[in-house]
Amino acid sequence: MADEKKVTEAVSSEPKPILEVNHLRKAFPIKKSLTGKVQQELIAVDDVSFVLHPGETLGIVGESGCGKTTMGRTILKLHPSSGGQIIFDGKDITNYTNSQMRSLRTEMQIIFQDPYSSLPPRATVGDILSEPVKVHKIVPPSEVKHYVLNLMEQCGLRDYYYERYPHEFSGGQRQRICIARALAVNPKLVVCDEPVSALDVSIQAQIINLLKKLQKERGLTYLFISHDLSVVKFISDKIGVMYLGSMVEFGNKKDIFANPLHPYTKALFSAIPNPDPDKKMERIALSGDIPSPANPPKGCRFHTRCPHATEKCKTDVPVYREYEPGHFAACHLLSDEE
Repeated sequence: MADEKKVTEAVSSEPKPILEVNHLRKAFPIKKSLTGKVQQELIAVDDVSFVLHPGETLGIVGESGCGKTTMGRTILKLHPSSGGQIIFDGKDITNYTNSQMRSLRTEMQIIFQDPYSSLPPRATVGDILSEPVKVHKIVPPSEVKHYVLNLMEQCGLRDYYYERYPHEFSGGQRQRICIARALAVNPKLVVCDEPVSALDVSIQAQIINLLKKLQKERGLTYLFISHDLSVVKFISDKIGVMYLGSMVEFGNKKDIFANPLHPYTKALFSAIPNPDPDKKMERIALSGDIPSPANPPKGCRFHTRCPHATEKCKTDVPVYREYEPGHFAACHLLSDEE
């Protein structure tokens, strides 16, 4: 009885996930019949599953066009999902309507990739940051300006920026405004959609450090989408590797960098620049281009570019399995080794 009690206490002490994604799928119709029936579709996200706990940062990496951004927007219900399940903070929001999602918009926010096009050019910084505060009634109307100025200070923005327009700022300053806008409603989960890819390297470091500081101060949970593995390694606690809409590997940062399991993950890691000029790089070159998501290959989707592909890879879809505690991958080579 005592042992059972200890097990129960251990289980109950584990934090509940803030986000659970189960077999998520998102497809866009690209060809319809005269009656409106979908004849061909582009599968942007296919059978993606993961769990994210409060205060964690999950880095999603992969080549351009692999479905990273679409997955993030589908989780936020900016795109309706085509299948699977999305559970946020214990609520199944998979089939929530826009009106049902309105109350959750304060808890789920996004930082867009391009700070130049994501800010309205005819609104001042004060207007941009005040609008969500007023709409969602975060503070009384008389306290809105004080609230916004305090938020600007936390994000490294001077108080006299309040009356300025977006075109008067540099790229790094605009991204700080985008971050402040996302945090204006006190969210729990923030999807960072390649927030530093459009910035200079020196500015990237400042923005990443700002995100880490705000996460510590506010207890934020990040879904950090990027194609820069060095940035992902610095900011993430967990890493998910996507290829052609599917999650091919997922696990803790230390496990994945110490022991990458999937051939695609190994190829990505081999492309990370090494600052040591005396250490020889062993680059794994992938042949060919990414297949079209409108016509994905049968079997393992990576087999057309994988140097270790077998006949089984061409016909059978690999099972997404846990090979180490918390370390998942989908590859026939790993199954055959067991």
